[in-house]
This record gives sequence, C-alpha cells and structure tokens, in this order.
Amino acid sequence: QVQLVESGGGLVQAGGSLRLSCAASGSISSINAMGWYRQAPGKQRDLVASITSGGSTNYVDSVKGRFTISRDNAKNTVYLQMNSLKPEDTAVYYCNAGITTKEHYTIPYWGKGTLVTVSS
Repeated sequence: QVQLVESGGGLVQAGGSLRLSCAASGSISSINAMGWYRQAPGKQRDLVASITSGGSTNYVDSVKGRFTISRDNAKNTVYLQMNSLKPEDTAVYYCNAGITTKEHYTIPYWGKGTLVTVSS
C-alpha cells in the first residue's frame, strides 16, 4: 500500500553533481526517519546518509562535506545532493523510510534503487 520511488540517477563525470529524489506515496499516516543507502558490486549495502523527522542529519565519513540530505515533508520526499562525485561513489542507491500506514502498520520500506555511475 506504500511505495518509494527513486529518481535522478545516471552517468556523470568525476567531479560532477547529481541530485537524487525519493517520493513516498500510498496510505501514509506518518514518516519517521529517512535515509539513503548504496551497494556496489561485491560489497554490502551501507548507509550513506540519514535524516530524522526533526531534521537531524548523519553521514558516513567518506561523503561528509560532499553530500547533503534533506526532506520536504509536504511532498513526502527526501533528497540527496551529491557534489564532487568520485568513481568510488558508483553504486545502486536505495531510499529507506520508516512509515506508519493508515492501517496502523509501522515497518521500514525500501525503494527499488537508482543507479549512479561516475566515470573517471
């Protein structure tokens, strides 16, 4: 009854920028924390950035100073602005959110991912 849809991925040269978006829709009562994860071939899925319902943010050290996470509660959307991209940022990026539905289910939801490729 709830879905998260990511957009904004693509191919970019090293040093370039991309902005990822993730919009939640469906029978939503409330959205708690939201986050972006990424998974490169041969590696586990790791947290990149997170943001609480109150706006507090957290970043993995490797992206701090380059990436910015934000949210628009009126649009049920979370963003990831990625600047100064490096080839090692290449991965599938996944959106995650803790959502309480109008049917009273409270579980984490995942998007299907968007591919970011950074060329050298």
